[in-house]
Amino acid sequence: MIKKIGFIGLGTVGRFMAENLLKGRYNLTVFDNNAEAVQTLVDKGAVAASSAVEAVKGKDLVMTVLPGETGLQQTFSAKGGVLEEITPGTILCDLGTHSLEVTEEVSKKAAERKILFLDAPVWGTKEHAANGLLTILVGGDNSVVSRCREVLSHVGLNILHVGDIGDATRMKFVVTLVQSQLMEALAEGLVFGDCLGFSNDQILEVLDAGGVASPLLHKKGRSMARGDFSRNLALKYVYEGLLKVKEAADTTGTRLPGMEATLNVYTEAMEDGRGEEDFSAIIKVLRK
Repeated sequence: MIKKIGFIGLGTVGRFMAENLLKGRYNLTVFDNNAEAVQTLVDKGAVAASSAVEAVKGKDLVMTVLPGETGLQQTFSAKGGVLEEITPGTILCDLGTHSLEVTEEVSKKAAERKILFLDAPVWGTKEHAANGLLTILVGGDNSVVSRCREVLSHVGLNILHVGDIGDATRMKFVVTLVQSQLMEALAEGLVFGDCLGFSNDQILEVLDAGGVASPLLHKKGRSMARGDFSRNLALKYVYEGLLKVKEAADTTGTRLPGMEATLNVYTEAMEDGRGEEDFSAIIKVLRK
């Protein structure tokens, strides 16, 4: 039974996941370079670690939510680092979204240390994370996934075992592709409809009533109509995800013309300095 958890990465999504684990009464040790984020979790009952290495010692399960490739590689690849301090037989669950190459590299190093690895990128926004409603795509051995389901149920509503290690990362590419294009299509629809003389409310009423209705279009459409671009999912992360999709498409020789066009819009938004805004802010690019 999993009781002791080491948690590394208390960013926009990670801190809420950690809070929900505390509600599940797990013995949680946390680490992040942001001392304020760590203190917030300590105030709620977590134990603070002075380093990532300290966070993983003597744990049943280690969970990581590190958004950048560099951060993940530095955490797990350095000699004398985290992987060397995790007890063989411990489960390491990586919940971030990374390239397939990096995921497989960490998996290989974990296997050499007899650490049980799960490739488990999460899908959802800050709001989903706060309410324990994330979707978790999991790749790895079925017996290991089964051991982690109860823990993961505290942070995710949907826990989808999609295959072996690497398969969850591949599936997240599909999610990123579709999600980014839906947002771009919604932005174009609002801008084009406005040019044709319709209000945002009229457009959204029609979209909500027809076959294209979806939670994403409804929620984001309303916030975009209000001019509310409060960050729920940072535009920079969607952009980085699209770069990974492009890399995978190039590797497999898959033609994705819609992705190429969408990536151009997100690239322009990044060049405009909108990376820290919500990904719905791509509409600002079309309104220029």
